[in-house]
Parts: sequence; structure tokens; C-alpha cells
Amino acid sequence: MSIVFFGTPMFAVPSLKALYESGEEIAAVVTRRDSLAGRAGRGKEKILKSPPVKEAALRYGLRVLQPATLKDREVVEELKSYFPEFLVVAAYGKILTEEILSIPRIAPVNVHASLLPQLRGASPIARAIITGLQETGVTTMLMEKGLDTGDILLIEKTVIRREDDAGSLSERLAEIGAALLLKTLTGMREGTVKPRPQEGQASYSPPLRKEEGLINWQQTAGELFNFVRGMSPWPGAYFFLGGERIKILKVETRDGGGVPGEVAKARGELLVGTGKGLLALVTVQPEGKKPMPSQAFLQGRMIKEKDVLNGVAQDIKK
Repeated sequence: MSIVFFGTPMFAVPSLKALYESGEEIAAVVTRRDSLAGRAGRGKEKILKSPPVKEAALRYGLRVLQPATLKDREVVEELKSYFPEFLVVAAYGKILTEEILSIPRIAPVNVHASLLPQLRGASPIARAIITGLQETGVTTMLMEKGLDTGDILLIEKTVIRREDDAGSLSERLAEIGAALLLKTLTGMREGTVKPRPQEGQASYSPPLRKEEGLINWQQTAGELFNFVRGMSPWPGAYFFLGGERIKILKVETRDGGGVPGEVAKARGELLVGTGKGLLALVTVQPEGKKPMPSQAFLQGRMIKEKDVLNGVAQDIKK
């Protein structure tokens, strides 16, 4: 019996790889369309880039579908023609229609990167860090028309480490999800994995937007520590300096008090006041430049104590 796999980003690749290496028959891989990537300007053109799942599927010699819409009748009929046992979805990025969800003989199964019903939606990994959760995990679930509301199949938890950002946590959860997926499919075939309703208070994780990265110094140092980690690698936390967007890549909390957004120390390290405590900017990245330690950043700018970094481009001059 075959499987049709739906997925797009790097998070989904370990699940596809696990299915392929376990000998599952993968009839087709459905993914998002290629998109333009890279920075334009200075003679550089953006290039058309394939989703990571497409690149992996082609390496495995699998059939790839990239429909503009899942309402395309030819696509729907092709999926039906495979008579799949399962549809497997891992971060595909589009809502599957009820008609498509009804295609598999056993079930449509989703690999979701949270402990459902916590953090339903598009960005559970980043939001778990930003909101200061101590643990998260992966849930395999039955898919239905609601947003991540289907019955739970299996769950595996993991601790969110202090050194984690959204990128490193995503990599770990992707591997957990791949192993959990294989256990789920085996258990469903054998009748040892039984669906159970979601219980508890639901929460949601809306998609991240680039403008959300603008730092709010009124938050506590601890909250901003989580914010910077959750926003890395995309869209990145940032402030403006003389019209230039400065990304904040790594921070640490420090004891002490200060005015929110005001530079408390600008020699040796860059300390900034917050709503409670101080935030040390450890690594930053000016526009068009490579990441650099704050000491190197300070050498090129006339930043002094009591200057204000509050997101207004004119506050500090180079």
C-alpha cells in the first residue's frame, strides 16, 4: 500500500527520508512551488529555488507534484488514482481540502511540532521559545478540516534548552517527528495506536511576520532573551540605527537596572536597559555585513551610554 507525502521546508525532510529508508512505497510527493530567493541589487538577481522537500524527493527518484492549488481536478484525480493507505503531512503550508483528506484508505496523518492542543497553527516552534515554554515536542494526529484539531495518535516531548533557537529546536523536532511517524504508521496498521481526542486548553501560533522582529525594550530581559532566540533564524530580532536595520543574533541577560532601550554600557560589551534587567547584545549583524561580536560593532559606531535604541532610525548617528 502506498503513501502520498505532503511537505515543504527542511523540517519535513527527515520524515520523508525515514519513510523512504524504511521501504515504504511513496507514490508521490506534494510540495509548494519553487520561489525566488536571494537578495536583489548590486548586479545580483534572485534565483528560483526549490523547496527542500522537492530536492530530497528528486534525490530519491520520487514523483513530485507542485500544484498551484489543491482544488486542481487533475491533481485530485491523480492522488485518488494511487489508492494510498495514508496521506502523510509535515509542514506542507497549505490547507488540504476535505475531498483530499478523504482519499487515504486508513487515514491522513499530520506531523505537528507541538504538544497539541498547545500551539496549533503555522509557527509552533518559534512561538514555543518566544512564550518561554520549558518543553515542547511532536504530535502525530489525524487530520480533519479544523486547524490542527484532529485526534491525537502519538506524542513525544523534549526539553527546550537555554541554548536553543528556533533553528536548532526545529532540527531536533524534525528528527523526533520522523521516528514518531514510523511508530505511528506501524501502530495504526497493527491496531496498537488508537486516536484520542485532544484535551486541555488550546493555544495558537499564527505565522511569523517580518515586522514582528522589531524589538520592544519594554519587555523584560528574560522575555527578550526568549524573543531573540525564537526569532532566529527568521525573521530575526532587530532595531534601527541611523536608518540601518541591525539584526540581533545572540543575547544574554544581566543583572541590574536601566531605562528600557537605553544603552547602559558601551565599552567591552553592549548592555541595554529593558523593562526589567539588562540585555547584553552578544552578536549582531548590520545590513549587508556578516554577523559580528558587539565589540567589533561598537568600534565602528559612536555609541555611548544613555543613547537610546528604541527602533527609531534617527536616534543614534554613526
